[in-house]
Amino acid sequence: MHPRDLPIPGRDLDGVHFAMDFLAQQNRIMDGISIPNDSRISAEGRNVLVIGGGDTGSDCVGTSIRQKAKSVTQIEILPQPPEKRAADNPWPYYGKTMKITTSHQEGCKRRWSLSSIQFNGLQQGLVSTDVETVKWEKIDGKFTMKAVPGSKETIESDLVLLAMGFVHPVIAGLVADLGIDLTERNNIKVSTNHQTTISNVFAAGDAITGASLVVSAIASGRKVAKSVDDFLK
Repeated sequence: MHPRDLPIPGRDLDGVHFAMDFLAQQNRIMDGISIPNDSRISAEGRNVLVIGGGDTGSDCVGTSIRQKAKSVTQIEILPQPPEKRAADNPWPYYGKTMKITTSHQEGCKRRWSLSSIQFNGLQQGLVSTDVETVKWEKIDGKFTMKAVPGSKETIESDLVLLAMGFVHPVIAGLVADLGIDLTERNNIKVSTNHQTTISNVFAAGDAITGASLVVSAIASGRKVAKSVDDFLK
């Protein structure tokens, strides 16, 4: 599920934007392209809340600071990671440790285990965001998120940047209409050659793995292209 499909109350208020819209626009500005004022997403003089603790969220933090934001806060729904590898996370596996980017070093407030509830507005303009603390419990081998009673609070914010990534591909529409089988995490189920449960339909990238790296998606795309070529022959 993509953030664009999330039913967050107040998401359509002026001041709530998707991270990629914000970052892509800044890239165009840096390339000398003129952006009309009524379409400009600017952090200058604003209290910025970045929802999402990944690389895209970090880019939003750095860009907001350089645009002279009044304040920048970044929140993450997952718990704060440890500074060093845990015993069950040895090298050479990906290190699940605290990551501090150059954007964070420029100065922002970082918080973890927070879930956004709704956006609050005044005359269609965003003024604040309601959040609550969550805790993660392992039940039957799977982590489940639960809200902490009485933990609701309001963060002053007149610009929110949604950098949450996604949980799984959009099922409604093409995937559902074709009747393609899914994995337990609702990603598209494929064989070793990227073939779905429908013989002439192939899938690749984040649709089969969940949110991952661009380089992984490129490698997956090359592999599926060869598989499709072999299938057609």
